[in-house]
Amino acid sequence: MQRAALLDAARSLLSEGGTEALTFPALAERTGLARSSVYEYFRSRAAVVEELCEVDFPVWAAEVEAAMAAADGPEAKVEAYVRRQLSLVGDRRHRAVVAISASELDAGAREKIRAAHGALVAMIVDVLGEMGHAEPRLTAMMLQGVVDSAVRRIELGVEEPGVVAEAAVRMALRGVLG
Repeated sequence: MQRAALLDAARSLLSEGGTEALTFPALAERTGLARSSVYEYFRSRAAVVEELCEVDFPVWAAEVEAAMAAADGPEAKVEAYVRRQLSLVGDRRHRAVVAISASELDAGAREKIRAAHGALVAMIVDVLGEMGHAEPRLTAMMLQGVVDSAVRRIELGVEEPGVVAEAAVRMALRGVLG
């Protein structure tokens, strides 16, 4: 329960104040634990973020997968893949993980994040194969690039998220339909 409370506090700190806000004293204050107790659970800020990714990413992936499963036909599945990922941008869990720079993570943590993203991309590969793409893995990677770009635009807050999502869906469908 303490570990879950620490992770929840970390999500809040990261989403409210970015990397600088995620400190062990702040985690201790938010959870009511002694600062030394925080070190019993995590060795560093990077370890906190790594665990957030391990806990939260499968939830995001399941949400994307469920949206795709509910969609009827390959084009609708591509649209669901894009829309569901973009709808998660406002989620506190997503903002928390994005808030910390990958350069602050050790190689093992970065690899886990890359693997998690790879699993997300793998969800769409078969759909693209069904659509007749000769290189469905490459197309999936490029489609994820559109999603990643849209995520950054939403995070910047310059355009409305709905406008960004519509543009991303149009680009994705035109791109994957050839």
